[in-house]
Amino acid sequence: MQFSYPNNEKLKSHKTIDLLFSEGKSISKYPLRLVFVENTDENNLEKVLMGVSVSKKYFKRAVDRNYFKRVLRECYRLNQNLLKDNLKTPYAFMFFYQTKEKLSYKEKKKRYNYFKNLTKR
Repeated sequence: MQFSYPNNEKLKSHKTIDLLFSEGKSISKYPLRLVFVENTDENNLEKVLMGVSVSKKYFKRAVDRNYFKRVLRECYRLNQNLLKDNLKTPYAFMFFYQTKEKLSYKEKKKRYNYFKNLTKR
């Protein structure tokens, strides 16, 4: 089992990100929101493309935004095998942190596990 988050799994394509916002489905579990869409980009057919975002509206300082993005990426990195094992087609995901509250790592991981369990259905 490999716990890495390589560049080819990072969501960087503007085309895919636009598709996420226009046609993507959304699931929320306070304070996280997951937006996902089936990946149809012929250039990058990785099983999972993953991105994270933290709003400047809630955290003005880049240091704070970067901290929460690091924590979300780490939650994904440690649990990505559960997600990949249950997907049959390639998907693009984006996590949003949507609150002013600064939750602990354990609380964020608990919320992340909620989304992870959805893939088993």
